[in-house]
Amino acid sequence: MLAFWFMGSGGFAARCLDQIVGSVPISLVVTNVPSKAGRGLKERPTPVDILASSLKLNVHRTSNLSKDELLIALLKDHSPEGIFVIDFGHIVDEPYLSWGKVGCFNVHPSLLPRYRGAAPVQRAIMNGDRRSGITVFKLVKKMDAGPILLQEEVEIPINATAGEMLEFMAVKGGKILLDALQLFLEGKIVPKEQKEEEATYAPKIDKAESKLSWDLPSEKFHNIVRALNPNPGAYLMYRGKRLKIWKTLMANAVEGAPGQVVALDKGFPVVSCGEGAVTLMEVQMEGRKRQDGASWFLGAGLKEGDMIL
Repeated sequence: MLAFWFMGSGGFAARCLDQIVGSVPISLVVTNVPSKAGRGLKERPTPVDILASSLKLNVHRTSNLSKDELLIALLKDHSPEGIFVIDFGHIVDEPYLSWGKVGCFNVHPSLLPRYRGAAPVQRAIMNGDRRSGITVFKLVKKMDAGPILLQEEVEIPINATAGEMLEFMAVKGGKILLDALQLFLEGKIVPKEQKEEEATYAPKIDKAESKLSWDLPSEKFHNIVRALNPNPGAYLMYRGKRLKIWKTLMANAVEGAPGQVVALDKGFPVVSCGEGAVTLMEVQMEGRKRQDGASWFLGAGLKEGDMIL
């Protein structure tokens, strides 16, 4: 089998790369240039960069794919069989799209054409979906609209967070990518065009969506908490400071005003919502570390009947 290129940057891409690297020869990994963050603006390489470097793979870092003349020269010189483009953050166009026998394959954590876009897992959880899936498809110019090669459905457990689902789907996605590649090279799979009329979209999470309200129904409250864990995290305002809510459980409805602590479950506060209630399992006060809900409740000097406002 001839060599392939891998283009990716984020954690999802890194986990996919880790799954395929022992089965497919990767001659070059293309990723974003390191970002600068923290005190002293230290350079922070991408998760893909860190993994690829540890695996002794050739790495090319780019800030502008379309204007990277060196990379285009490398493409013509190396002439890979195809390119895997996953969680990359760049618009991929020609000559990459149709290069080689394979072109560009992408792994997307939804059952396309549903949830095209940047936040498919987060949006599915926000909407209370209990099933989603993974799609391997051929990249085209239009976002997430290319012909489908292989799909597999997955369950979204009722308390699963976006972070947990992305971890699981990245590992599984790498394996499905290998299956799709083998079937494609053997001529046993025909790319299937997506039905545009069935397309839905999953735009990037806006910061304004992170703010919770006790007036929400408990199920919606719970789903937002799960969808925004680990990034950016859902929050409430409590005594003038942000209280991040990292983990909740659905609780039996107990009569009370929205935001009122209506019961304690083994020390964990059960709080009334617009409809129903949730148990606060893990929280984080602004400027402090995460802690379990029971410890926070005790340390805050709260008691049953108090309002978390």
